[in-house]
Parts: sequence; C-alpha cells; structure tokens
Amino acid sequence: MQAPTGTAATLPPQQTGIEERAAPEPPPEERLERTWWIWAMAGALFFGYSILSLSVHDRLGSRSFDLAIFVQVVRSYAGWHLPVSEVKGPDFPVLGDHFSPILALLAPLYWLWPSVKMLLVAQAALVAGSVVPLALWTRRALGAPAAAVVGVCYGLSWGLASGLESDFHEWAFALPLLTLSLTALGAGRLRAAAAWALPLLLVKEDLGLTVAAIGVVIAWQAGRGNRRTGLVTAAIGVAALGLSLLVLSSFHPGGFEGYFASHNPNTGAAAGAVQSDGGFMGSVERMTLGLITPREKVTTILYILAPTLFLALRSPLAVVLVPSVLWRLSSDYAPHWGTSYHYSLLVMPIVFVAFVDALRRRGTSGRGLYRYLAGCAAVTLLLLPHFAFWQLVKPDTWANHPRTAEAHKVMEMIPDGATVQAGHYLVPHLADRTSVSLHGWGDSRPNPEWIMVDTEVPPALQWPYNHMQQDRAVQEARARGYSVVYDKDGFILLTRTG
Repeated sequence: MQAPTGTAATLPPQQTGIEERAAPEPPPEERLERTWWIWAMAGALFFGYSILSLSVHDRLGSRSFDLAIFVQVVRSYAGWHLPVSEVKGPDFPVLGDHFSPILALLAPLYWLWPSVKMLLVAQAALVAGSVVPLALWTRRALGAPAAAVVGVCYGLSWGLASGLESDFHEWAFALPLLTLSLTALGAGRLRAAAAWALPLLLVKEDLGLTVAAIGVVIAWQAGRGNRRTGLVTAAIGVAALGLSLLVLSSFHPGGFEGYFASHNPNTGAAAGAVQSDGGFMGSVERMTLGLITPREKVTTILYILAPTLFLALRSPLAVVLVPSVLWRLSSDYAPHWGTSYHYSLLVMPIVFVAFVDALRRRGTSGRGLYRYLAGCAAVTLLLLPHFAFWQLVKPDTWANHPRTAEAHKVMEMIPDGATVQAGHYLVPHLADRTSVSLHGWGDSRPNPEWIMVDTEVPPALQWPYNHMQQDRAVQEARARGYSVVYDKDGFILLTRTG
C-alpha cells in the first residue's frame, strides 16, 4: 500500500511489504498535470549532461577507448553489417569483445545524425530519462518534496558525473531499464520488474548476474504463488551469461582462449593491470582480504553508499548491488577500484531506489523524512565539486581554446573514407567519417594513408606512446615514404606518398 499522491507515507513497517500493490492511479490528464515538473527536471538534467559531454569532447578530452570504438560499432549497424572496430584491430568483430546488441538501436539515429556527437547526446538522454521513473515512484511513495530531492540528488550524483565525463558506454542503456525494474519491484509489480530487467541481457554480458540478482529479490520478497517469477528470472540471467560468453568466444579471433586472455589483465594487455598471484590461494585472497585492499576499494564503497546515508543497505533491493560491486573489487584491473570512469554508472540507480524503498519500509515521515533528505542533499553537494558536473560552472569549460580549433582545422584536411592512424585523443573526432585506428597501438591497421599526432599532450595523458616513442615513430614513418603536410602548434599530419 502506498500513501496518497503528494503526501508522505505513514504506514508502519509491517504494512509496507514489497508484495503489496500500488494504489489506483488518477486519470492520465491528472497525472501529467501533477508531474510535469519531474519531466522538466529530467529535461534540465539532459541539457546539462549534453553540455558536459560535448564540452569534454570538443576540448579533445574524449578517448579512442571507448568512444571511437562505439562510434565504429554504431556505424557498422547503420551500414547493415555486424559491428567491427578498427580501433580494436583491422575489421575486429566487436561481438568477440562485448555482447551489446542493444547498440543497434542507435543506428536509426546515426542515419539522421552521422556524428560521434549523436552518441554523447543519446547517452545524456538515457541517463536523464532514468530520473523520471525514480522521481515518479518516490512521489507516490514519499511525496512530492521527497521526489524533488531524490531526483536532483540522483541526477547530480558523482557516479553519473564520472560516467558522463568518460565518453560513451553501453551501460547508459541499463540506467532507465534498471530504474524501471527496481521501482516496479519496490511497488510490488513483480512481473513488470522482471519484464524491465530482461532487456538488460542485451546491454552487456555481465548484466546477466544483475538480472539474476533481481530475480533473487523477486523470489525472496514475493508470496509463494509468485516466487516462480523470480526464480525463472534468475535462471534466465545465469543462462544468458553463459550463452553470451559462448557467442563472444565464437566471434573472437582467438576463440575461447583468446577471448578470456584478452579480458585478463594479467596478460599485460590492459593499461592499469596489476599483477596478482595466480592459483587457488590467489583467488581466495582476491575474494577475501583483496575485496577491501588497497584502501581505494573501501573509499569507493563509502562513496557509493554515503549519498543515501547508508540507509540503502536496509532495503532488500541492495542485493542487486552485489554483482556490480563484487566484480569490481575482485578485479586485478586498478581502474575498476576507484571512482573514475564509467564503472559506477550502474550502482547509482540501485542505491537511490534502495534508499527510497528503505524510507518507505520504515514508514519515515515528517521531520524524520526531511532529516534523511537533507542528509542526502548535503552529501551530494559536498561531493559535487570533486567530480565532473562542477566543470559546468568553471570558466574554462566555456572558453574558446585555440588549439582545439587548430586540431579540427588539421583533421578537416583528411578526406572522408581515408585510412588513418591518430593520437589517442584525436581518434574519436575522425571515427565517424574515416577508417581510423590508434597510433602506437600494436593491433592498428599498418601503413595507413594518413598519420596525425599531437606532440603537446601532457605526459600523464600520453598513451600508448610517450613523447620519445612518438617522435621516433614519426621519424620512422618519414623514412618509409610519408611526407609532412602540416606541422604547427604541436600537431603533425603526414600522408603516404609512395
């Protein structure tokens, strides 16, 4: 049972079980009239997200891994063939890297707007769209003021900021699906929760475990007659994980062994890999003490739970966090442990839905409710300056950058459809109209028609070549017959003459 629209829930905890059904909804016209501000809030967040992502990209802050890869994937689908990525390797089949067929949904948008920027704007729309079901459910469960606070705090949360700053990722599709599934689960609509969860299997292979976790919660919280829905959902999630791994290994050029070797940081293929002891004892250490060491892992857990004042842990929906958090903490890949990149995108909708569910179950109302909401807002504001959304109030975000304009002028000299090798931060700007790969990457297509590098990239951002290696590679290219077309402001453009 839920409180009437616009009021805080006052039911005692024993009457707020997840198996209860929502109260009858008012007519659609009345619902729209009362909730227009939620859609306006999502629209404002979409605008801010788009500005942030496009600003990072325009200032040459986006990367070949992963934005350029996803552009090439969507270009492939738009061209009516299976996805390949030149950044991964010549005609590399991306279905041998990650199982994300949901990206094909972007192909019609790419027909209308064949630009890398389309992916960034689409991601902003998907993330902002996930605010709507969360705020609507919070409004029904706890009242309009709570919906406003929770919606804004979720929309400005640090995990979303890090993800939106870090190019485009397929996980953007998971946010609205997760939020719709978990809010349906919180409202007792078990079949709807399962139905919204199942499309997650098309987002990425590892989300099979998240779907299984949702199924476990459905089975755990449902009455005996509805437990089958949860068990079937969990079984489908596990089976889909196994099936997607078979698909991935069949598409990977190296087969089953090649796929798992390419995703094992101990092979040294991944930047940031940490060598760990293998064997049984190494696995035991990673799944015990290794879950909380080094200290960065504990910090990340605190950051994930702090915006909800740790109250999210009092909801059964917090179980859905386990797969996403466990694989990160047990990983040997150091970037998985921290708060950077896109790795915390998935956990944000889970913890905020669990937060609302915990408040609803406790029957929190009045001053008690407002204290929790104030605490959530305070933590969100405290973290805000340390993450990417703060860039929107910095003058540098809105300033004109002469080198950026110069870079685009040089890239315009490269004809459409040409084969190119370019620097890490230049590749995404060429991926929507050329066959581009990464200069200095061992698997890049050899002997391209054009080579473009930026010699003024700060040392901390140089990858895969450092300045010395890049200078040597440029000299070797000239010795092989490449001529310099442009050399100014740190940008060098070469073309093959032989």
